[in-house]
Amino acid sequence: MNPSLAELLETARVVALPMTTRFRGVTTREALLFEGPEGWAEFSPFVEYANAEASVWLSAAIDYAWNAQPAPLRESIPVNATMPAVSAEKVAGVLARFPGCRTVKIKVADPGQALSDDIARVRAVRDALGPEGRVRIDANGAWNVDEAEHAIHALAEFDLEYAEQPCATVDELAELRTRVKYMGIPIAADESIRKAEDPLAVARAGAADLIVIKAQPLGGLTRALQIVVAAGLPAVVSSALDTAVGLSQGAALAAALPHLDYDCGLGTGALFVEDVAELAPTDGAIPVGRVTPDSARLDKLAASAERRDWWFERLERCHTLLAAE
Repeated sequence: MNPSLAELLETARVVALPMTTRFRGVTTREALLFEGPEGWAEFSPFVEYANAEASVWLSAAIDYAWNAQPAPLRESIPVNATMPAVSAEKVAGVLARFPGCRTVKIKVADPGQALSDDIARVRAVRDALGPEGRVRIDANGAWNVDEAEHAIHALAEFDLEYAEQPCATVDELAELRTRVKYMGIPIAADESIRKAEDPLAVARAGAADLIVIKAQPLGGLTRALQIVVAAGLPAVVSSALDTAVGLSQGAALAAALPHLDYDCGLGTGALFVEDVAELAPTDGAIPVGRVTPDSARLDKLAASAERRDWWFERLERCHTLLAAE
């Protein structure tokens, strides 16, 4: 049984975390945190998401705070550095925030930028990592098939580990995967998993070589693990620009996977000026375990009264949807 709204609000805190650089249009990340019998959890669907989608995130948060989670199979999770769509000269400064990371995921296809900007950024990352480092790109579905094929061909010289969500639809991913197969660059699906009514359509269509899974958008660890098993594809666990509390849930998901073949996108706490707790990468990894927010940081990073009320009202709407299921 889900907790009542009053139980959630009893410990609820809304925070606003400033970022070191804009990432996917976000400069301040807002999140609602609450504590349950098992510990703290995070409810932080992006502000533009509708209530139906956001309620899935609430389900994940409640599950993490109120229920025991699957047993971990590892004590730490290797993570990738995350490179926003910065200019090439700023690459070194961003990488310095991810000590020991051997893999970098690079944002490409950012609105207002050209392919030449992406090439310069990826080249700067490859030069910084050297030939042994791993480079992956993420277009967040911004390219059509022809644009994606052209871009992947142009970036292939940098020895890409994979290309994440280069196109928006499953059909486009399937066609693109056929076109670029000769290059030996795998295709990963993210939005086609976490935002899809049918997250297994990607696997059935042969549209991806691996899937990216996120704990909150998929409704929690149990459902995410079920999707991995049903898809039958290697999985990368990533964050949704979570606070340290949400990242700990992602780490729990990664720790529960039978196989973890890729570094995970759970080092994004390094993109915040300050977080509610310490969970930034050390030696290229983060530990597995629940996180308790620092009370002084909760006060320091508290959102304005207006934004707090906005999140409380959103919480109520999503809780109502869950109660009706």
